Amino acid sequence: MSVQDQSDLALPPGSAELMPPEALARHRAFMRREAPKVESDWMQVDTYKARIEPVDASMIDRLHELTVSVFWPHRASDIELVLGLGTGYLALDEIGRPLSSVMGFPSGEDFTMLGMMVTTPRLQSQGTGGRLLRRVMTEQAGRDLRLSATRQGYRLYEGAGFTPVRLVYQHQGVARAIRPPEPVQGVSIRPMQESDLPAIRALDTHAYGAERTAILDALLGVSDVLVAERGGAIEGYAMMRNFGKGRVIGPLVAEQDGVAMQLAAEFIMAHEGEFLRLDTIIESERFEAFVSAAGLGVYDTVTDMRYGRLRRAQSGPMTYGLAMQSLG
Repeated sequence: MSVQDQSDLALPPGSAELMPPEALARHRAFMRREAPKVESDWMQVDTYKARIEPVDASMIDRLHELTVSVFWPHRASDIELVLGLGTGYLALDEIGRPLSSVMGFPSGEDFTMLGMMVTTPRLQSQGTGGRLLRRVMTEQAGRDLRLSATRQGYRLYEGAGFTPVRLVYQHQGVARAIRPPEPVQGVSIRPMQESDLPAIRALDTHAYGAERTAILDALLGVSDVLVAERGGAIEGYAMMRNFGKGRVIGPLVAEQDGVAMQLAAEFIMAHEGEFLRLDTIIESERFEAFVSAAGLGVYDTVTDMRYGRLRRAQSGPMTYGLAMQSLG
């Protein structure tokens, strides 16, 4: 591949070499399709025209309406949280009904998580999602990208050059009484203190693959936070906040199953009888069996996909629980 060929891949230096050639070819073909400039934000959808508008705080109700149409559990307050963390677009029909959305959540200098990618079911083959995806990918040029692909969106993202990494397992249900897991020797679980913040940020940056300061700060502001401490050092943390039908455990970062289980158990036991959710990308039979035994069975799966380098940690502190699928 020539230098000129690589220049149009919109990736950080060195990332293109880590992508399958066929994925890069699909990306080029996808991006060469018509992508009108911002000044002509109209497109023909089915038998009527639709317009594209930048997402802002005034669109919470419309985005909520769109997520309800695809049976996402997000509440208006969940959408309000993410709106302040990224930028994106919403496609609306001629009378203002929402048709499709996409957002990008930048972290650090060269990484962006794509999320809030929703298209109303009646229009999922009309090209609205692809049009918005091309625009956001163009705006995020020079960054590695990641997204969580539903079954309905998988072919679109694969056609845009994304490659699958692994499944994300959505565990959820009414928490039931459990026996506490065998404690890891020397590890204690306690509420976060202000002095723990630098260690939490370092753990998260390693596990997530980018420094997501704004996202982490926003989550800290609405979450209960626990840390796992050993010999005065923080080696794991977990958050829980209100989300969807109840509460979500995440992010959850730890170096081993036992510590992750101890962190999750504290929240599960404290909220027995309540609806809880935990999305995990870690393929650990032990951890998943523990979560399922607590009443949080596997409800659904999505696919973690990347365009660019594999940024998520494969060793050391790793992400046992996602903040949410749109934020990673």
